[in-house]
Amino acid sequence: MENLEAGLREAARLFNEARYHAAHEVLDELWEEAPPGDADLLKGLIQACIALHHYQQGNLEGARRLYSGHRRYLGSYLPAHLGVDVAGFMAQMQAALLPLVRARPGDEPPFELAPRPTLEIRPGG
Repeated sequence: MENLEAGLREAARLFNEARYHAAHEVLDELWEEAPPGDADLLKGLIQACIALHHYQQGNLEGARRLYSGHRRYLGSYLPAHLGVDVAGFMAQMQAALLPLVRARPGDEPPFELAPRPTLEIRPGG
């Protein structure tokens, strides 16, 4: 559990620096060794990272596709799990990505104008 918590803190640091692909890599390593009860939380966080990475890189369709996936995985961990405020994180992700998901082609808001979600890990969660 200690290694998982340290890994989540590192992933959160990278995520909060908008280094979404790097955060995904850390989470992917954690996911490979995660106990079954935690694996889908990590999978949801991975998909959130990749959704924002796609958006940041201009792959709007990729970001749209991963929007519902991350919500599906994280939803079963509401309101919090492993120190992650899942409800708060999902709300921030929705604020960042829903305008993109709902936009007509050609009218998508640029990544730079989207609110930046943060991933906070409470110690001992």
